[in-house]
Amino acid sequence: MILKVLLVLLVIGIVYFMFIKKKPLPTTKKDENEKLESNDMVQCVSCGTYAELGETIISSNKYYCSSQCVDKG
Repeated sequence: MILKVLLVLLVIGIVYFMFIKKKPLPTTKKDENEKLESNDMVQCVSCGTYAELGETIISSNKYYCSSQCVDKG
């Protein structure tokens, strides 16, 4: 009798871990540890426009799309 109960619990456990338990979804956001590349898009802190990292101006660790936005910010 105890063997049957343990067998049923084992089958329920296997079904749970194989089919019911949710696996974590892969994330599409870049981790903070990953380095940005020159063709990654960043947002200007002044006007909100997105520009390629290689074309932006960095001032006080903030990204700006143009010198006019640097003057505003």
